[in-house]
This record gives sequence, C-alpha cells and structure tokens, in this order.
Amino acid sequence: MLELFDTHAHFEGARGESAAAVERAKTAGVTRIMAVGGSEPLNAGTEGFEYRAIGWDRDQAGKELPALDYTGVAAVGEIGLDYHYSPETRDAQCELFARQIDLANMFGLPVVIHTRDADDDTLGILREIPSKGIIHCFTGSPSFCRALLDLGFYISISGIVTFRAAENVRESARIVPDGRLLIETDSPFLAPVPMRGNQNEPAFLVHTARFLADLRGMPLEDFAALTTRNALSILGGIR
Repeated sequence: MLELFDTHAHFEGARGESAAAVERAKTAGVTRIMAVGGSEPLNAGTEGFEYRAIGWDRDQAGKELPALDYTGVAAVGEIGLDYHYSPETRDAQCELFARQIDLANMFGLPVVIHTRDADDDTLGILREIPSKGIIHCFTGSPSFCRALLDLGFYISISGIVTFRAAENVRESARIVPDGRLLIETDSPFLAPVPMRGNQNEPAFLVHTARFLADLRGMPLEDFAALTTRNALSILGGIR
C-alpha cells in the first residue's frame, strides 16, 4: 500500500468539501496532507488538519496583517516572493518575507517558500537570514535548485513536472538528492497529467509520484516511502 505525503494543499470553503477530499486522498494512498495558508481564508482552511502551515504570502505585502497563533503548527507559510505577477511590490514583498523568516526562526519552525522570477532576492534573503524549510512547487532552473540545496532546503515538486514544457523542472528533479526531495499537489491548482483540466486535489498526487519515480528510476512504493520520510523529517518527525 502506498503512503504518500502531500506537503502542500490549499483548502478554502465548506469543511465537508475538504473532508471529502481527504477521504478520496486516503483511498488513493495519500495518507498525510499538509494544509497550507498564506491569506486569511487559506489560513482558516488549515484548521482541523494534523499538519498545518500558516503565514502571509506575497499577495499580502503592504497590508496591515494580524498576528497569527502558531501553536501546534508544523510550518510558517506559504511565504515568499513573486515578481512574475507583482513586481511593483518588490520592496514590500521582501520586507514581509524577511519578517516571517525571523518569526519562524523565533518559534523554531520551518518555512514553506514560494519563489517565482525572484531568484536573486530569494537567495539574498535566505543567505542573510539562515533558516530551514521547503521550497514549494519548484519551477526554477537547475542552477537555482543547486543554490537552494546548498542552503539546506528541501525541494518540493508539483504536477508541473508532468507538463510537456517543463523540462527545467524535470532536470531539477533529477539532481535533488534522495534525502531532500518532497512532492505536493498545490491543490486546487496545477493538476498533473493525466488529470489536467480538472480541479486538482490531494488524491491526484499519485500521478506526480508515479512520474517522478519513473524519472528517477525507482519503484513507486520506494519513492513514496522516501518522500514521506523526508516530509516527516522537516516537518517535525514521525507522528
């Protein structure tokens, strides 16, 4: 039986909808899910999950943001930088990002980082403020991947790796050491092949896992055990 860990899924809306998604995931072999925040609705959507990450993402930069209660939380996130959509808020994004890394360090928590078209600033801040955590939904170059690995981060691969045009993600997925590789859905976004066109959900993680296991020349069951072990390592051990 597979035991996959979806390290990044978003939930917003009716509690019954998320409960149904969790049951479908278990049937598919996804036995653990980390619900991830980043905004007020997404932070609220993590309630009730054993593994939770809450924080303020780049879209919240420049806003007055309330303090969050990190009791029982597995990570701070998602946080980070995105200049693809919002380059005009660069300074505010960097300030918010750095502030939340400091907060995570204060609580002894890992961070869950989004980074897109912001390689230099992401590396600069992470070198200035050493921390631990996950680079989620990695879409950068192999050289950026190596730089993040040198800083001690785990690299999480989403269903994007199955997309025809994502050779850079596949190249990066090949070079991540066994002990630093994670997988995720980033649901409800980025459904993998063969589920593209559908709303993504944790049950679809098995398609990404099978693709990556083949890419790395591993049996699916071994790949599932490896990535689950890695997730438990960074998120606080076996529970």
